[in-house]
Amino acid sequence: MAATPNPNHLEAIILAAGKGTRMESDLPKVCHPVGGRPMVCAVVDVCLEAGCDRVVVVVGYKQELVREALADYGDKVVYAEQTEQLGTGHAVMSAVDSYSDSDTANTDIFVLCGDGPLIRTQTLNKLLDLHRSTGAAGTLATSRIDDPSGYGRIVRDDAGKFARIIEQKNASPEELKLNEVNPSYYCVNAKAMFNALKKIKRNELTGEFYITDIFEFMLDAGQRVEVIDAVPPQDILSINTLEHLAQIDAIFRSRQISKEGTPS
Repeated sequence: MAATPNPNHLEAIILAAGKGTRMESDLPKVCHPVGGRPMVCAVVDVCLEAGCDRVVVVVGYKQELVREALADYGDKVVYAEQTEQLGTGHAVMSAVDSYSDSDTANTDIFVLCGDGPLIRTQTLNKLLDLHRSTGAAGTLATSRIDDPSGYGRIVRDDAGKFARIIEQKNASPEELKLNEVNPSYYCVNAKAMFNALKKIKRNELTGEFYITDIFEFMLDAGQRVEVIDAVPPQDILSINTLEHLAQIDAIFRSRQISKEGTPS
């Protein structure tokens, strides 16, 4: 049965602490320009368009430049500091102090990466709609792509429900054939997420904490985890090099022209 209209607050946590070592630049990765602005601005814009009351940006490397890039957003954006680069789970843990215990049960949070400027408002709307209509503790938006190499695969159970995320290096030959991947678009209940984060452990191979581990802990606790194939394949293009940056900048500008109409 669909959930009743949800009174929860809506916020976002954007991960923006990394350097981007392959960018051949001293700039934080999220400060490189896409569409003439630091790429993280596009992610913040979409979160606000989707209805977020506040965006918590997790900063680290040269954080003063990220703060400067987002200064025009005023009190819509606040910051959490990740003092060490210990993975996505650790980055979200760094934002815990931005929330009081009394608020978490009534807050839904998008967790997104600051280097994904092709994200769309309508994708977040679909993700949020499913999350709230089902009363899920956590919901993932996924993508189906022709070449899933390098991405974590979404494993569903016999009923088509979410079972787990398997990273490529840990996947069996059959799992490697799966083409539904995890582009890191999450919507979570804040209380459920922060409780699950207390249980995650460092990955044995990398020594990092991964946000993806929270979903199995939610299932183990009897909570609902939903998944929706809602991310267009083009949108998950990642920026790791200057060549990628140029490619995504061209796509972003083309979309802006389509929105605004070709100038006469």
